[in-house]
Amino acid sequence: MADNRISATLSPADKEAVMQAIATIKEKLPFLVDLTPEERRTMLKMGDKSRAFVSKALEVATQNPNFLPRSFDLEEMRRDLALFESLYPVFLSLTQLQELVDDTCIASASEAYTAALAVYSYAKASGDVTGLDGVIDEMGRRFNRRSKKKQPEATVS
Repeated sequence: MADNRISATLSPADKEAVMQAIATIKEKLPFLVDLTPEERRTMLKMGDKSRAFVSKALEVATQNPNFLPRSFDLEEMRRDLALFESLYPVFLSLTQLQELVDDTCIASASEAYTAALAVYSYAKASGDVTGLDGVIDEMGRRFNRRSKKKQPEATVS
């Protein structure tokens, strides 16, 4: 078999503790928003250069509020930037954690699937596995290809 990159278990108690920790994170961040794909696509994104620009704009606006229209909410801008700055380290940590969980799921699933293919191959090659013909046939259906091309209709003359 291929390299075994992961060999671990997650106890039900640990799984529950992790799920509770995630629930606690959600509870502590009740203001999180759920954007639609369209909203995500059309919103301005703030990278490192934009962060410096936004900070500078806030500084200019704070020191020179007279040129801003009355409807401009400087305090809301300050709150938005402060929230972003507070959430950014959380975002980085969660992104790293998500990548690790994702990679571990991919690795463990790949290893399980590779092992399952070996079991199927050995069972099929053995030929003398009494009572398993039906199960082997059922497993083999996983590999039956369905034709994507529509069969031409028979013409009636």
